[in-house]
Amino acid sequence: MSDPVLETPRLILRELEPDDLQPLHQILGDPETMRFYPHPFSRRETAAWIERNQERYAAHGFGLWALHLKETGALVGDCGLTYQDVDGVSELEVGYHVRRSLWRQGLATEAALACRDHAFGPVGASKLIALVRVENIPSAGVARNLGMTVEGETMRAGFRHHVFATHRPG
Repeated sequence: MSDPVLETPRLILRELEPDDLQPLHQILGDPETMRFYPHPFSRRETAAWIERNQERYAAHGFGLWALHLKETGALVGDCGLTYQDVDGVSELEVGYHVRRSLWRQGLATEAALACRDHAFGPVGASKLIALVRVENIPSAGVARNLGMTVEGETMRAGFRHHVFATHRPG
């Protein structure tokens, strides 16, 4: 397992690796977890997800990271920072997925807060967004927990998304 990138009281965030395919696919391939995506990921799409994030680490020093519970060491999701094209503008986004059996325990918020602080600290970002399907009430709640508010809407993959945003303090 690669070295931790970030730690929270309950989580370790580290770079995704090819060996993460099976546990990550259990999350990204789950129809309920991925109901706000065009479709659940196939194993091949999950492998490509890992590869894209490894490319992001090399290019930017960040991407989506594996989430591990400190208590058990289990991989329980991903969370991190990626650049997204929003209507022709490159925006830094925080994204998150957590294994369904662990929903409503605050893990996505805990991980995303650490990523937000990393974005405004070492990364030096002045703004951070979250793209959330308008129907995705739980994810909107996580964005609000990060201090984000809706600054607009955009279409992605044929679906309306709120563009939540927060700005670096000061």
